[in-house]
Amino acid sequence: MSGPGPVIVSEKGVKYANKIEASGHELICDEPVADGGGNAGPQPFEYVLAGLGACTSMTVRMYADRKGWALKNVSVRVTMEKIDAPDGKGKIDRIVRAITLDGDLDAEQRARMIQIAEHCPVHKFLLGQKVIETVAA
Repeated sequence: MSGPGPVIVSEKGVKYANKIEASGHELICDEPVADGGGNAGPQPFEYVLAGLGACTSMTVRMYADRKGWALKNVSVRVTMEKIDAPDGKGKIDRIVRAITLDGDLDAEQRARMIQIAEHCPVHKFLLGQKVIETVAA
């Protein structure tokens, strides 16, 4: 799997709305009206959750296809909330990924595909160490 190309984000001239260009596709990102935006597109964190959900679905699908399993459809619902940190000091983010597997599958196949979801590259990315460098362009 090759890495992603550059993603270009630029303001659209309307308060918080941004145009996102990625691999020849154009997307819109904005904040909800309640937060001062125009709700012209998903919020930034919704794109993060969408990336996790899409990668999870694709990972499970590829695995089922390789195994020849009768998986008809994969659906992933991803939510995020703030919860108390285990050490009681502040809050942490909790992401819940609910995977629905449709098809003529036995319990063992279903359990294996839920395990395989843990190997989704975006899942690994979100949990792994990273460095973000900010430079003037």
